[in-house]
Amino acid sequence: MTEKTPRAALPESSCAYLLQELKMIWNEVGQDQNERERILEELEQECQEVYRRKVNSANMSRIQLHQALAESEAEFTNLLLSLGERSFPGRPEKMAGTLKEQLNSITPALQEMQMRKEARLKQFIEVQTEIQRTASEIAGRLGNKAVTVNEEDLSLKKLEEFQSELQRLKREKSDRLCKVEEYKVLIHNFAKVMGMDPSKILASVHPRLLDGPNEQQTKNISDDILKKLNVTVEQLKEEKNNRREKLQNLVKALTNLWDTLDTTMEERQPYGQIKIAMTSVNGMLGPGSLTLETIQQVESEVQRLNQLKASKMKELFLKKRAEVDEICKKSHMDMPYQTEMDKIMNLIMSGDVVHNDLLKTMDEYIYKAKEEATSRKDIMDKVEKWMASCDEERWLEKYSRDERRYSISRGAHKHLKRAERARIIVNKIPGLVEQLMAKTQFWEHERNKIFYYDELPLLAMLKDYMLTLKEKEEEKYRQRENKKIQTLLVKRHENTLMLRPNTSFSRQSSRGFNSPGSTSIWSSQSFCQTSTTT
Repeated sequence: MTEKTPRAALPESSCAYLLQELKMIWNEVGQDQNERERILEELEQECQEVYRRKVNSANMSRIQLHQALAESEAEFTNLLLSLGERSFPGRPEKMAGTLKEQLNSITPALQEMQMRKEARLKQFIEVQTEIQRTASEIAGRLGNKAVTVNEEDLSLKKLEEFQSELQRLKREKSDRLCKVEEYKVLIHNFAKVMGMDPSKILASVHPRLLDGPNEQQTKNISDDILKKLNVTVEQLKEEKNNRREKLQNLVKALTNLWDTLDTTMEERQPYGQIKIAMTSVNGMLGPGSLTLETIQQVESEVQRLNQLKASKMKELFLKKRAEVDEICKKSHMDMPYQTEMDKIMNLIMSGDVVHNDLLKTMDEYIYKAKEEATSRKDIMDKVEKWMASCDEERWLEKYSRDERRYSISRGAHKHLKRAERARIIVNKIPGLVEQLMAKTQFWEHERNKIFYYDELPLLAMLKDYMLTLKEKEEEKYRQRENKKIQTLLVKRHENTLMLRPNTSFSRQSSRGFNSPGSTSIWSSQSFCQTSTTT
């Protein structure tokens, strides 16, 4: 420290230059040597303190760099674990260089991993939020809580699990929404047919059933809502069926009353559409077809017609009885149920009769009469044919007795042709009667009763006719035989006259046969009569 350094060789800001200046000042002042040493010792201590502070500061910086590097590495490792990744391409395999170089090398990879974590965390939040919202809609919970994400597990595997759960919930939600929509459509259709307000019906199930202003608002599609909708639909369906059945019965009764009372088409017109809807095959009902007003309207009309029918019951009974009479008259059969209908008439006069039962009974009588007439139709057709043949037979007999039938007169050829046709028809009568008897016998055997024609047994009539026909045939045969005998006797008489030689008798005979206006006892007519008498 006692060495002298040229002043110009040291920079003015260096410690050596300042120490040299201090020594020069001390020399010039004459500072004591002990004082000089004390001051130099103080300066040395102060310099050590300054260096110590600098070393401590540098050491702290080094420690902080080590800690920052360790924290970065730990954070990087945690990020890899939370994201479920084993490695990251941007991270250096081996750390080399100074601490600052190592920290600077890991910082970009760490920032990239942090960005990836934030993006992954956002995905988890979105998926879990959607899961919570969908699950709340399915469970019927109102409002959503804040989503809590487990940041320790942000792996793609976990994200895929949440996404799978979300897809399952979305499918379930979609199915439930479809069911709800189906229920809503059914409710609207039922309400439309029955004249109800569907919004009020849905409001009774849930005040805000699927009426959110946007897709973000929670919708209630819980099991409870589906159950309530199903119960509502079943109730509406049952109500519709009840109304339809009631209206169908009313329309059926109305139609029967129309037919019974012969109601005009103008009076039926207001209820024409209702009848068409109730009797259509496909069963499609238009809007307002089953309203309470419609049912009450038809019910009032049925009540009115029932009262009118009660007043016309006697007229109605007589009309249906006349229908039975007409059926019997056309079929030439006895009036059935005569006693029963007399009793019904007495009940009508006394007012002690159920109208529907009366109509049913009379309709049964008409049905049975028609059934009886139908069973007789085949026989009646042959009876009519037989009657027509008998008419032809009577005409032919009358025609055969007419001595002028072969005279030349106007229309004679037409009568001749008719006679030819009549002979053909008459020749078929025996076969027709035999068939008719066989059918009548079969009919009587099958039903175990007698076939009457105008209160007479048909089979007896046919047998009488056959007997008469047989007698006629026998009479014709006797007439033919008598005619042959008469002809033979005339010929024998003529031959006898021709063989006698008495001329006076011959002349007398000539005069008798040849003179005009003379009558002979030997005429053929007198002889035939005499022979017939004999």
